[in-house]
Order: sequence, then C-alpha cells, then structure tokens
Amino acid sequence: MVIKNRGFDSLNRNKAMRILLVEDEKKIARFIERGLRANRYVVDIAYTGENGMELAEINPYDLIILDIMLPGKDGITICQELREYKVDAPILMLTAKSAVAEKVLALQSGADDYLVKPFSFEEFLARVAALLRRQRREKTSFLQIGDLVLDQVSHKVFKADKEIVLTPKEYSLLEYMMLNVDQVVTRVMISEHVWNEDFDSISNLIDVFIKHLRNKIDPTRDKQLIQTIRGVGYVLKSK
Repeated sequence: MVIKNRGFDSLNRNKAMRILLVEDEKKIARFIERGLRANRYVVDIAYTGENGMELAEINPYDLIILDIMLPGKDGITICQELREYKVDAPILMLTAKSAVAEKVLALQSGADDYLVKPFSFEEFLARVAALLRRQRREKTSFLQIGDLVLDQVSHKVFKADKEIVLTPKEYSLLEYMMLNVDQVVTRVMISEHVWNEDFDSISNLIDVFIKHLRNKIDPTRDKQLIQTIRGVGYVLKSK
C-alpha cells in the first residue's frame, strides 16, 4: 500500500475530523494513522475492542474504523455494542476475510461500510471521505452557546449577531471547545486534537491562543465563557 494525497484536501480543510481507529496490529495501525494524519485528520488509536469502546463512549468521533479480528471481543460484537450504546458515528469495518457472508454480517451488525485487506490506501481514503460527507450532511452545521454561534460550513463565528474574525487556528480551537462544551479539555487534549503535535512543543502556545480567543469572544469580560481549571486545562461553559 502506498500513501497518496490526491483529491481529498477540500474535505480536510473544512474541519479537523476526529477518527477512532481500532486495530490490534500495531504496524498496520501506525501505517493507517500516518496516512490519515498526512491528510489532516485527527486520529485516536485503540489496540483492543474494549479500549475502543471506552474511547467511543466518552469522545465524539466523526468516524470509527474498526478491525473485525480483534483480541477478546471481535469487531462484530464491538460494532453491535456501539450501536446499542447509541454511538451513531459511521463505522468502517476492516477485515482480511472477503466472504460475502462476512460482509453481510458486518453490515447487519451496524457497520456503514466494509473494506477487505490488503487495500489500496487511495480507495481507503475515498471511503473515509464518503462516510464523513454523509455524516456531515446529516448533522446541523451550527454550534451555539448563548449568543455565540459557530457555522461549521462557512467557518464564520458570530457573537450577538456580530461576526468575529478568527484565525484558522483560533477557529479550530473554538470549534473543538464548543464540541466539548461543559467538559474540561486538558492542554494535552488540545495539543493532540487542534495542533496534532506533542504537548511539550506547544504548551505555551496553547495558553497564548486561549488568551487571544478570550479577547475576541469575551471583549467586555461580562461573562467569561472559557474558564481555566488550574493545573488541568480549560472548560467552555454553557451557563
């Protein structure tokens, strides 16, 4: 398989899509992770089905990539349980089996698509992009907290009906916090999901961007939406 980067950039520039990859073969998992990150996706990896379930239950993912052959619980069981827990993110199943019965079982368990190993990485990216497009059409494009509104399609932000001009990184930071409203996000989480970099290399930069964002969305300081949780991180409060 060869990592290619053709024709998918327009989707990736729209939003830092967050993907959960559940794959027990670490070499394959790291290969897929590198390819997805090269196309500007944010990726979390779980090497067991149980760990994948835990991550899917606590984090909002735009897509879950799930291997069928996993130690402990297999991918079919995990997929069924995710749907029972009302996890509605699209699921792309990966397997080495090409039998029709296996494909039917995967789809019946709640998967949205199915890909047989070994696969072309270009086809893999096309399937990922198609599932994300479908998911995006089904979701509202607006995030709103009080009089603060973020449009995920136009990438515009408004406060009390007045547009706020943000840099691309400020926008990504605000979008991530609005997607996790009332939840504490640590600096490590921000570094991984907004910058896609190690925390140590940008720790001071995160604080600078938080300050800039506060100055833009709370210029009068009447109500501080972004609050600091000392020693932990930040939280965007809805009330």
